[in-house]
Amino acid sequence: MLPEIQGDIPGPRSRELSARLRRVESRNVTFTAEDWPIFWERAEGVNVWDADGNRFLDLTSAFGVAATGHTRPEIRDALTAQAAKLMHAMGDVHPTELKAEVCERLSALTFERWGAGAAKTILCNSGFESVEAALKTSLLHSGKSGVIAFRGGYHGLGFGALAAGGIPFFREPFRAQIKDFATLLPYPGCYRCPYGACEGFRLEGGDFPNCSTVCLEKLHAEIDATIRQRDIGAILVEPIQGRGGCAVPPRDFLRLLRQVCDEHKILLIADEILTGFNRTGALFACEHSGVVPDIICVGKALTGGFPLSACVGRADIMDAWPASSGEALHTSTFLGNPLGCAMALASMKVHADPQTARTVRERGEKFKTALRAIHSPHIGDVRGAGLMLGVELIEPGKNEPATQFAITLVKRALRAGIILLADSPTANVLSFTPPFSISDEEIAFAAAWLERALAQGA
Repeated sequence: MLPEIQGDIPGPRSRELSARLRRVESRNVTFTAEDWPIFWERAEGVNVWDADGNRFLDLTSAFGVAATGHTRPEIRDALTAQAAKLMHAMGDVHPTELKAEVCERLSALTFERWGAGAAKTILCNSGFESVEAALKTSLLHSGKSGVIAFRGGYHGLGFGALAAGGIPFFREPFRAQIKDFATLLPYPGCYRCPYGACEGFRLEGGDFPNCSTVCLEKLHAEIDATIRQRDIGAILVEPIQGRGGCAVPPRDFLRLLRQVCDEHKILLIADEILTGFNRTGALFACEHSGVVPDIICVGKALTGGFPLSACVGRADIMDAWPASSGEALHTSTFLGNPLGCAMALASMKVHADPQTARTVRERGEKFKTALRAIHSPHIGDVRGAGLMLGVELIEPGKNEPATQFAITLVKRALRAGIILLADSPTANVLSFTPPFSISDEEIAFAAAWLERALAQGA
């Protein structure tokens, strides 16, 4: 369904709730202003209703979580049925059968499906926890504390994840408390090539050539130099950067990292918290390159609406952890919560259906085509895979990030009934990650709105 706005955005109820929240929540958490935010009340499919009864088109999937749609019936029913029986257990002491089933299913969908043998899993709550579990695994496996990560990368905001994060805004205020174990290298992206090798070399249709012979050779040299200088145990990477601005690397990027890891016997950790579970048109984004990581971190769409994530690795690597003596080295109160596990099993059943990936590829191609049909001097690039798309906004004639304009458009979108976000370290990339069920009509509506908004200018 298309948006239906009944009055001012935000409406009186949302403004009242905003005032209440400002009085009791840390002022750093929720941004509040005269024109922001709305307060969600319910959601279904691609639509969200706010506290004032307005209907919005959600082009964010609520940070990529509601990939198969808000309040997906199978997932909702799994939650309510489980809640009627058991809402909490003792995850690392007296768990439920559901925890075993989730770990079995994750093994089947990842390393077993890739022909790499059985996997073992550490269940977590937030995505950053799964990344930190992977970093701990790397240290236990090799004894080497060093990690190579990439500029523009976002792995969450826990201290371990922050140390390997590539967005200075999040890391710099806490640098004094962050251990220096990560080396950040350039993330190869063709529109703003960090090596100045690819800019301007577009192929027909707006795609870029595989620039492995240029920028990837330079990156390879930097990786080799880092390995000579530090004891590196792992490379941590997003196959496509999300908060980094939907940065799509050259086709051979992950293959290069796999080659380096094999040569130096270090681990390749794929952060697929956003890209995983069909977001890019493949069950996992690493599959586009035919690359099997040693550890994969997943979350967000894993449950479709419950805080559950997982660090999944090859069994021989995960067995670097010692057997529990009755006290786990890495655990949490809500580990393997039965509500989240029930939802994850229902969600993974949907994602395992090959039709889900086909739908994402078909919907994504239509959306990308609609966005690329918009002619505006404010658009520098349209990129992405599946239903993970980015529109980079620039200052006309300057090719400089149009940060303020992007923020203005996000606010205008809300008043037009569209929930949208801006990503990248300079916040100038409009991010489109809608639920997979978005219709042709809704795609056309979003693209037409964007075209009008760009024409209106700043």
